[in-house]
Amino acid sequence: MLHSASGFRGTRVGATEGAPARHEPPASAAARIPRTRFSYRCAKGHETALVFAQLPDEQIPGVWDCRHCGGTATRDETQFSLDDVPAENYKSHLEYVKERRSSQDAEDVLAGALERLRASRSFPPG
Repeated sequence: MLHSASGFRGTRVGATEGAPARHEPPASAAARIPRTRFSYRCAKGHETALVFAQLPDEQIPGVWDCRHCGGTATRDETQFSLDDVPAENYKSHLEYVKERRSSQDAEDVLAGALERLRASRSFPPG
């Protein structure tokens, strides 16, 4: 199965159908890769058209990220439900830290860091 992020294995980015590779002679252009075009629509109505290698239907992803809004787009709303797609929300570094530490832990770490900083800035008695 192909990875959902890449439709063609071993094809360079920007390659057009039937175009030869840069390192191959033009005579090899006759050997075309069979391809299939699919349209994905998000809830906002944006359409994303993608071209995949011709594979069995179950190997073509049913959902894709919308290129316009970043939402989840589907090939067919009746076959692929958006409710089944796990929500992968972006978390900031602070959110990950808050998951691991309580507010009291944060206060203790801050107090220790400030104490070390103040100790390193102490001047010799003069």
